[in-house]
Order: sequence, then structure tokens, then C-alpha cells
Amino acid sequence: MKKSISTNNAPKAIGPYSQGVAFGDLIFTSGQIPVNPETSEIPAGIAEQTRQVLKNISGVLEAAGSSMDKVLKTVVSIKDMNDFAAMNEVYASFFSEPYPARTTVEVARLPKDVLVEIEAIAYK
Repeated sequence: MKKSISTNNAPKAIGPYSQGVAFGDLIFTSGQIPVNPETSEIPAGIAEQTRQVLKNISGVLEAAGSSMDKVLKTVVSIKDMNDFAAMNEVYASFFSEPYPARTTVEVARLPKDVLVEIEAIAYK
């Protein structure tokens, strides 16, 4: 049975979707953008935006009884692949080996014109 995940530690859903969904021991987060859930502000720069996105993902995972060390896979959507190295440096600080599997794609545009969006699959 699937269960919706909701937390104040990540931006509220702005459409017909959940911040995350649990199914059995698996957790699927919606794509998180770098909106600070307390202030609704979006930081400038790819490093700061990546950090906020990963904090948001962590908030959703914690609400589901999981954590960043239980992430199996991520999908990173980045506006400019020239920002890859800076994004990757911050990304690496949130994970340890064995690192999650990952797909990274450059996209034309993201919600609120942010520079990065990340979704994750984890387990409890």
C-alpha cells in the first residue's frame, strides 16, 4: 500500500503530487528544487542551490523514517552542464560510499527557473 509523505522540512507540493511516497520499504521523493521551506527563498549559485535541494530531500526522507545514507538512486536535472563540477562537489558531501546510482541530465528549464532539481529513491 502506498503512503504519502509530508513534511515542513521541504517545500510544499505546488500541484497534484506528494513530496514523497513510501511503498513497502521503498521511498520515492518528488523532484526537489532549492526553495528554502522556512523562507521560500531560492539561493543564488549552483553550489548553494544543490545544498538546499539535498537538505530538502533529507527532510522528506527523515519524515519517511529514512536518511541520506539509505539513498539507492538519484536523478539530477541540471540547467547547465558547465555547473556539473560545482554541483558534484556539494553532492558528494551529502553521501558516502557506496554512493547511490545516479543519472544526470541537462535540461532546458526547471520550475521557478532554478539551476538544479534532484529526486531520490531510498529504503527504510
